[in-house]
Amino acid sequence: MAKLSSSMPAVNLPESELKIWGKNWLSDTDPETRKKKSKSAFAPNQITPFSEVIDNAVGRSLATMLGGINIVKPHAKSLLPPEKDCVEIGHTKIVGGIRTQNFDLAYRPDGPRIVYDLKTLNDLKSVGKNWRNMINDLATESATVHTRFPYCIVGFIVVIPRPALSSKYEFDISRTLERLGTRKRPLDEMHLAEVVSLVIWDPATGKVDQNIPEKDSNIRIENFSKTLYPIYLERYKGLTPHGSG
Repeated sequence: MAKLSSSMPAVNLPESELKIWGKNWLSDTDPETRKKKSKSAFAPNQITPFSEVIDNAVGRSLATMLGGINIVKPHAKSLLPPEKDCVEIGHTKIVGGIRTQNFDLAYRPDGPRIVYDLKTLNDLKSVGKNWRNMINDLATESATVHTRFPYCIVGFIVVIPRPALSSKYEFDISRTLERLGTRKRPLDEMHLAEVVSLVIWDPATGKVDQNIPEKDSNIRIENFSKTLYPIYLERYKGLTPHGSG
């Protein structure tokens, strides 16, 4: 039986890996296919491996919090984890109250306790065209889980390259995500998420922008673990597999 840790480590995004991906984002050539692409954007086949860098960082922190349990890849289309007590990273199928939804990460020892999804807006055009649709997707994903599993913790991270975020959208995206990430209790609105973070990163350096969100914002990446852990503790402390309950 894994012993629940006294905290959840911060989600540390590897600056060196982000910098490598930043070179791909800035390049006008896809390094795999050698074909031309839009400069200042990822090629379609680059989005998934880039996202995995952040998913893995979240998974490591979560596995440590849960007692150093294994990180595994979920079985395709399976509704059960490969091991009894593990963090799954990869498309994990959750049958919610509205629809079936694949999440990027899940902890489901007896059903979903924690689910997480990463959303990326790839370039300036994508931000302007798709950010509102992305918000709708986040709310729907939260609702489909919470209508069936109201105690499940839903988490999201939204990632945008700094050059792709104009001042025109910066305020609206930040404030909307701040409102979305305010679910504290199982009886709260189902479309809200327990934890949301916005990551703005510089492709030239790999560094996360420290000026957005604002210093006191609930959606800063350093608050992801600080927000998630006490909610998990309140809902599941002392219960199997962390105790005899």
